[in-house]
Amino acid sequence: MTTQQPTRQRFRVHDFARAKAEARPLTMLTAYDGLTAKIFDDAGIDLLLVGDSIADNLLGYDNTIPVTLDEMIVAARSVARATRYAMVVADLPFGSYEASPRDAFVSASRMLKESGAQAVKIEGGERIAEHVRLLTQSGIPVVGHLGLTPQSEHMLGGKRVQARDDAAAEQLANDALVLQEAGACAVVLEMVPAHVAARVTEILAVPTIGIGAGTEVNGQVLVWTDMAGMTSWSPRFAKQFGQVGQALTDATTAYIHEVRSGQFPAPEHTFER
Repeated sequence: MTTQQPTRQRFRVHDFARAKAEARPLTMLTAYDGLTAKIFDDAGIDLLLVGDSIADNLLGYDNTIPVTLDEMIVAARSVARATRYAMVVADLPFGSYEASPRDAFVSASRMLKESGAQAVKIEGGERIAEHVRLLTQSGIPVVGHLGLTPQSEHMLGGKRVQARDDAAAEQLANDALVLQEAGACAVVLEMVPAHVAARVTEILAVPTIGIGAGTEVNGQVLVWTDMAGMTSWSPRFAKQFGQVGQALTDATTAYIHEVRSGQFPAPEHTFER
């Protein structure tokens, strides 16, 4: 007898709690376009994050701060169109939600209506609790983001590990609980000591997703260009699971050589009539 494999279903908001209850690690990657989104979706990824990291990974900005809501919506729309199973979570960029819960609602509702994303991610803890509460009560799933929050990197003094001392760790744990109470369905923890992330994971009912936060979390997320080896450098917390950048360089070099040498196009690539 053969065992029939379960039919894959779209990852939905209730699957966050189910994954934590079953101790099944969540997998998440960034995606910024339909081509890569389809590849990751077909491979079986749980969650695709249309991150504001598009700013300094694809758009040529120095950091995430300049990217606009309109730019994020275009990227999220292309990812959502290409995705059948993964939940598409889209960042609300700097300046689009901080001022008030109403601003957050306007931006988040635009994101979901115009892009097709199924959830939004916003940075911050207690200071944005009412923003999260309004969104979730309005039917908009929210993923929180604590630790290193890149939109605040100027206030944080750059890309530095957060919650190093006891007071900062206690504040991070409190922020996580506040986000959960406000309705967040998951919390990303970025660049915090592993024992701090483990403690937050223990006290939360919703799952934590780590990036540079150790192993005692409920899932992991990476920027896909770091994961795939698109550049010669990647952060310490990232692992290059492939060398896609080198493969593209090799393919481009071969293409240039064959065009210049007359090898391409060959007869099989041309039309006679």
